[in-house]
Amino acid sequence: MFCFQCQETAKNQGCTIQGVCGKTDETAKLLDLLVYTAKGIAVWGEKARALGLHDDEVDLFVAEALFSTITNVNFDPDRIERLVHRGITLRDRVRDLFLKGYQEKNGQTFAGPLPAAATFQPLGDRVAWLAQAEGIGVKATADEDVRSLRELLTYGTKGIAAYADHAYVLGHANPAVLAFLQKALAATTDDRLGADELLPLVLEAGKTAVDVMALLDQANTGTYGNPEITQVFTGTVPGPGILVSGHDLLDFAELLKQTEGTGVNVYTHGEMLPANAYPAFKKYKHLVGNFGTSWYNQQKEFEEFGGAIVMTTNCIQKPRDSYKDRIFTTGLVAFPGLPHIAARPKGGSKDFSAVIAKAKSLGSVMPKEGKRIPIGFTHATVLGLADKVVAAIKAGAIRRFVVMAGCDGRHKEREYFTEFAKALPKDTVILTAGCAKYRYNMLDLGDIGGIPRVLDAGQCNDSYSLAVIALKLKEVFGVAELGDLPISFNIGWYEQKAVAVLLALLYLGVKNIHLGPTVPAFLSPNVVKVLVDKFQIHPDTTVAADLPQVMAGH
Repeated sequence: MFCFQCQETAKNQGCTIQGVCGKTDETAKLLDLLVYTAKGIAVWGEKARALGLHDDEVDLFVAEALFSTITNVNFDPDRIERLVHRGITLRDRVRDLFLKGYQEKNGQTFAGPLPAAATFQPLGDRVAWLAQAEGIGVKATADEDVRSLRELLTYGTKGIAAYADHAYVLGHANPAVLAFLQKALAATTDDRLGADELLPLVLEAGKTAVDVMALLDQANTGTYGNPEITQVFTGTVPGPGILVSGHDLLDFAELLKQTEGTGVNVYTHGEMLPANAYPAFKKYKHLVGNFGTSWYNQQKEFEEFGGAIVMTTNCIQKPRDSYKDRIFTTGLVAFPGLPHIAARPKGGSKDFSAVIAKAKSLGSVMPKEGKRIPIGFTHATVLGLADKVVAAIKAGAIRRFVVMAGCDGRHKEREYFTEFAKALPKDTVILTAGCAKYRYNMLDLGDIGGIPRVLDAGQCNDSYSLAVIALKLKEVFGVAELGDLPISFNIGWYEQKAVAVLLALLYLGVKNIHLGPTVPAFLSPNVVKVLVDKFQIHPDTTVAADLPQVMAGH
């Protein structure tokens, strides 16, 4: 295997024996095959779309396939193999759709040429599949810079696909987003495209990331209301409990409804924390609050919790034996040996009765005292405070906003973000989203005239809110560039949704982004130079060295 798509990849070079995330050589190669299959679909899908033809099921499958390959989503070789089989079937279907249309339009048979991904066939048993996977992974692209841009584009599309899938399950879709996924994937199979042709596609991925995050924002708020400023309890109360982790709000809504009146309490974990701020969820009295912190602490925290656990999307780790019999997966997330909650029937809901029964059988969860922390500072709520915020800026009470959004992770180097937050002057406000918040959201940093010094916009996709806030302030202050505002960016990244967020910020014209804790291993030195020269990206170094630059806006 070879994988370097996440920030924690071995030695910041690449995992070659087993993933740091825990995926095996077998799983890694099957995931490579799934991406390769999606690229083959994209080749035919692009050709069909040029004739005005497309297939909705095929378009959605590409998004689901990409989402399944994000770090810490699917560790189950059997499920991945079934996805590859389905992908080949759908690829051939869209191929036939194109070939028929081409024949009708041109009066002749299409003769190619085609990249190998368009005609790939998995042969024999799984052992044979794994042998085939050796030739189609990351290193199949020899040119380092082309490989770097292909992977940057692929990882950006994975993040876009995740957000598109979240929106889709809530009934919101943007065909242009799904079309771009195929355009981008098809481009990574075209050996005629070099760095000069791929870089504009990377920026187009940034535009598409903005579009899909706006779509998801509309889906979430249109379905569950605009999040409200909320003080969330971080302890437990006596009684059976279910802990919900991941990102999926529809799963959360259905579980809350099914647990109402059962005597089972519900808690959020990780990136589900922001769910506590949605009006549609706050009405449930058995929604107690949030237990635990970010994804990388889940093995310890799930063990301690003592109740049932549901993983709705990515961020699952290999479960310990101590809680393996009480954790459930659903949606695209999967781990061998864990019970999986089946997909909802058309027009219906998922059935969480097995989770509820398990929670009841386990008795009361672990007692834990907790404090209350403020959340719900999306663009709607912050812009509702615009007059107060602008007045504080003009009066000098707020000198600078520092966007510290993104991902959390296991590496000790991530203590940098905690220390950075502590070191910020008391006239600065942190804007955050994603699980990066857990490095500082429990700190007692105080407030500025009633405005908390940590404004939590929500999940990683709610980084869109931070962009909207920045653009609104740009309008209010009448400045030409975002760089003219008192806003700086110090972003932590871990997986591919964070890559999509980064590309979105670059598309919006944000420069002087500090990025860490390490530079992505998939970026070649030349590509890093382009990003530094064009967008003034700064790799994180030390708090002492970076803090003056951030406070100066460069």
